Order: sequence, then structure tokens, then C-alpha cells
Amino acid sequence: MTIYDQDLDANPANFVPLSPISMLRRAAMVYGDKSAVCYGDRALTWGEVFYRSVNVAAALRARGIKRGDTVAIISANIPEMFEAHYAVPMAGAVLNAINIRLDAATIAFILEHGEASMIIVDKEFGPVTEQALAQMSVKPQVVHIDDATYTDGKLLGEDSYEDLVNQCPVDLDPLHALDAGDFLPGDEWDAIALNYTSGTTGNPKGVVYHHRGAYLNAVSNALTWDMGEHPVYLWTLPMFHCNGWCFPWTLAVNAGTSICLRQVREDAVYEAIGHFGVTHFCGAPVVLNTLLNAPDELKRLVKKPIKTMTAGAAPPAAIIQGMQEQGVDVTHVYGLTETYGPVTLCAWRDDLWGGLDSATQSSLKSRQGVGGQMLEGLMVADPETLQPVPQDGLSIGEVMMRGNNVMKGYLKNPKATQESFAGGWFHSGDLAVWTTDGYIQIKDRSKDIIISGGENISSIEIEDLLFRHPAIMEAAVVAKTDEKWGETPCAFVSLKPGEHLTEEAVLDFCRENLARFKVPKNVVFTELPKTSTGKVQKFALRETAEAI
Repeated sequence: MTIYDQDLDANPANFVPLSPISMLRRAAMVYGDKSAVCYGDRALTWGEVFYRSVNVAAALRARGIKRGDTVAIISANIPEMFEAHYAVPMAGAVLNAINIRLDAATIAFILEHGEASMIIVDKEFGPVTEQALAQMSVKPQVVHIDDATYTDGKLLGEDSYEDLVNQCPVDLDPLHALDAGDFLPGDEWDAIALNYTSGTTGNPKGVVYHHRGAYLNAVSNALTWDMGEHPVYLWTLPMFHCNGWCFPWTLAVNAGTSICLRQVREDAVYEAIGHFGVTHFCGAPVVLNTLLNAPDELKRLVKKPIKTMTAGAAPPAAIIQGMQEQGVDVTHVYGLTETYGPVTLCAWRDDLWGGLDSATQSSLKSRQGVGGQMLEGLMVADPETLQPVPQDGLSIGEVMMRGNNVMKGYLKNPKATQESFAGGWFHSGDLAVWTTDGYIQIKDRSKDIIISGGENISSIEIEDLLFRHPAIMEAAVVAKTDEKWGETPCAFVSLKPGEHLTEEAVLDFCRENLARFKVPKNVVFTELPKTSTGKVQKFALRETAEAI
């Protein structure tokens, strides 16, 4: 024991568990009259969001929800979904936001695996949830969300979300909420959220987040993006996806305004940007590509500078360049469900790159970059020895991370948890190089790298090139078995409306810009199959390629 351990103990005056719940308290206390959420004609202030969330938390407890119970929600990006990110953890429960695009069988699996005590159902997803519940032997409590702007769907359960708001009114102002310890976690290591991986092969895995990680990643978002106070954030990213990359909590950090959209269509996005003066939005490359190819009359609705954050599948440099030329500043980030969403960013060095041409700048921005402010460790290393690869831009290794914004682990799956944390690092499964300036650049998922004649070929490199062709809308490249070379690249492309291309024209374009061994052997024109989170289903394309 040192002198600093004597009579210097943690107590309520000097130690409070980190939790994003405290961010809501501050936003309501300091900016209670400022707009927090807008959805159509509805608008809620931060004070109202706090009041409603506390009341819902009290109602959950009154209905038997205990610390560590799972409360699931399946909902579009609407105010109730936003509030649930505070109300459920305020009750001590764990929020399980379910992917709205899943089938009934998968929803049933998630509800059973997560042992959901309650599910809150947006009526748009009432029919599929009803099918899921019919497959379950032990059913959770069901509460519906009746969104008056949506006329279809089905209301499940006798009680509504508004019944929760009104069931147990709590006379608690944010100033005194800190003393009401009932609404804060007893331990920052307590679980706050449960998210499920895509599950493209086998059942999805349940990824468990803790309050500490959610708090730190929410702050990291604000720092990474230099968001400042009171940003206007458009929800094009699903809140079910890694809890919206923790942005429901980030918006309380800087008392911003959330603009909610039930459906992400190009007209709705541009109209919202123009009407609300949106300053920030997130989206996968497929979203940016859709906006990039929208009619010019919609693009003209953007009247002021706007920032977008993109991640998911590695974004082609051509998409980044197109958005930049449209006046949208792109921040490229990278992460996984297991890391609360983004934990790296391509930090921009204007002193080094500001004078370069737009194509070169976009190529630099397409890298996954460096660790975010709250990530403790990031490296590209040999997955067996954990030895970092040389920073030469050529040597391939696995991306690994460590820090407070890495998951607690996989629910009920100790084997997968131990494997993912082997050697004290989280193993991402993504293969990358480490460039001479210390930035990482992903080359492929470990299962997607193409090995042809002993040479490693990055499918992402070929996809990046194909996206630069003016007639191509989307592209994906997978390995196809080859008797001579072992594997060769097979390209799948979809064309922009009104465009026509032949296979030979695509191959000629590749020959002009790639080493010969990287040129695809086959080109298939088709719509690309995607997962429920917008990622291309490469396993399906591999099956198609093998059948050619």
C-alpha cells in the first residue's frame, strides 16, 4: 500500500460510474428548452425527452423489469426508438434494438437467445413480430408504438408506449437526478445494450456493450467529428445498427437535434437537409452512392456545408470524391458491432494533403486511418504471433484493437469470446496493410481475400476501380475456383440507369488500370444482393460465381 491508497477512497463525491444516462441529465438541465428530436410535425425538447424517459423507466420497473433484464425494441428511426436508448438503461435493463429487416425466424431466435422480458414493437413491424412470437414457447411482454403518421402495419399487445410514459409519472427534475441513484447504473461494467451480428452464416452472435464503453464511444464521436454544440443530425443510419454507432447518446453530449426519418429515400433525405438545416449525417457507402446519383434538383436543396460520416464496406474513393465535389465533407471511420461502431478514423492532415488534387485526396480518405480518441490500441499484426507487420503499405496482417470501447463479449458464447480476445487483443477478422504514415488500409475480410497463383489479390482494390467507371453504379468482387490459378477474381456489377456495357468493355477498363493477374476473369451484370444492414452478400455471390 502506498501513501496514495491510505484514506483516499472512492465515494459518491469523487467517483460516479460512467454512463450515457448522465449525458441526458446534463442536456435536460442546461438545454431543457432546446429541440432534441424532430419527426414530421412532432418535436420534443431535451427536457421532454428526459421526463418521458424517466417515466418509461419507472413503468418498466412497475411491470417487473429488473436489473439485467433484456428489453427488445423493433422500430424505425422515430422518437420512441431514440428515447428507448435512455429509458431502458435507466430502468437497469439492457436494450436489444433488433434489425427491422430480419425475418420472423431470426427475430424469434434473437428474442429467445437474449431472453427478452419485453418487446416494444413499432406497428410497421407488427406483422413480422407476430409471426416471430408465434414461434416462441415463452413469450415476452409486448408493448406497441402507434405512430399516427404510419397507416399500415399492426398493433401488438394491449398497451402502447404512451401508456408507459403515463403509467408512473415521476416528479424528478434533472438537477436532482444524480442523487436519485435509482436511475444510474450501480457499476459502469453493467451491460447497457445487446446487439446481434449479421449472421450471414449460421445464427447471429449477441454482442454485449457496457455503460462505460457506450459513454466513451459517444464522446469519441463528438471529438472525432468536431461536432461542436447543437449540431443538427439526420438519422439515415439505423438506430438498430450498433445503437446507431452510439449517436443517440452523442446527441446528448452536445445537445444536438435529431431529425428522424421513417424511410431513407433520396428525396426524403435531401428535403430534410434543406428544411431543417442538417449539419451532420451518417451512412454506409450504399447510402452515399444513392445520394450521389440523385437528380440535380434534389441536390440543390443543400444550401450550407454539411458533413457525413461513412463506414461499413470500405467506401470506394470515387464515392468519396463525388460527395466532396458536391460540397459534402466526408469523414471515413471504421469499426465493427463488437467495437460499438466506429473506433478508427481517417484523420485528415490538411498540412500534408490540402494541396493535392481531389482524386488523390479521396484516395487518402478511403483508408481506415488511425485509432479514435477513446481507443487504447490499434495495430495490424500476424494473427498467430501478434507481431505487428511492417508499416510499408504492402505487408498484410489482421486489424486488432483494444480499449474500453470493445465489447464485454458474446452472450452465452465463451468459446467465441475467448477466440476473439486471444492474446489480449480483439481480432477483427479484417485484413489490412499499415502504411508508412501509420494509417491502416483494409484489403479484405480474411475470408474474402483472393489467392491466385500464390498472389494475394484484394477484392476491394478491384471494386474501388470499378466504381470509378462512369457507367457502373455498384460493384463487388469475389473469388472463383480456377483449375490453373487456384482462384481468380469474378466481378459483379450493376449499371446506372440508361447505361450499357459489355463484359469485354469492363475487362478492358480493368486491364488499363490493374496488374494483369488482378484482372477479373468473369464479369456478371446483376443487382447485388445485400444483407439487412446494406452490406453486399459475398457468400451468395461466391455461390453464383462457382455456378458460372
